[in-house]
Amino acid sequence: MTRKQCFAPVVNSQTRILILGSLPGEKSLEQGQYYGNKQNAFWFLISEVIGIDLVELGYEERLATLLKHGVGLWDVIADAKREGSLDANIKEHQANDLAGLISSLPNLAVIAFNGRTAAKLGTKQLTRLSPRLRLVELPSSSPAFTLPVGKKLEAWMALRG
Repeated sequence: MTRKQCFAPVVNSQTRILILGSLPGEKSLEQGQYYGNKQNAFWFLISEVIGIDLVELGYEERLATLLKHGVGLWDVIADAKREGSLDANIKEHQANDLAGLISSLPNLAVIAFNGRTAAKLGTKQLTRLSPRLRLVELPSSSPAFTLPVGKKLEAWMALRG
């Protein structure tokens, strides 16, 4: 079983919303891109939230547009052993320093967890943080979570308000 590592955080001092996944899947790791699997609905969902079509943009432009709109990305897991892409297969994980990152983001107001695993692991770390932060558990954008994309979108739109 190979050890997988997350990507660097995509944030800046303007980040208001931080979306935390669990750990990038195989296709994302192969491409070196957050949500690189075309079957993952993340780029569609966040496009709807910010009102700009990111799906048609190149990866670097997607990230720049997210930052411009106050949205950051990272994962709750720094590295772990995992076969394949399923969160259920994550073993021996090491957590990212969420508190450290959050303390460096002066405008942060919302932490959104992309999926149940991210929420479960991330919430454990963040229970001691400032009550100024709103924590939101979103349905996973992963194709492995079979909730219809329209239902996922309804929940994701909570990031707008």
